[in-house]
Amino acid sequence: MSRYRVYVTLKPSLLDPAGRAIGDSLRTLGFSNVRDVRIGKLIELSLEDGNQEQVEEMCRKLLSNPVIERFDIEEDST
Repeated sequence: MSRYRVYVTLKPSLLDPAGRAIGDSLRTLGFSNVRDVRIGKLIELSLEDGNQEQVEEMCRKLLSNPVIERFDIEEDST
């Protein structure tokens, strides 16, 4: 069995209103060293006989919006 983690985030050139709101709140709470916050999602997959190419195809077809998001795939070696 293969296990993968997929991290999906907005492309760096796009504004992240949720990340900005969290960053503002953290600074209000006294964490003045926070400069930027980006929000994303983590998707964990377990596949029988799967491979990274198949996970990339899943990301392009369903798990991410290629117009506004990017994804990174990490194979879980545990």
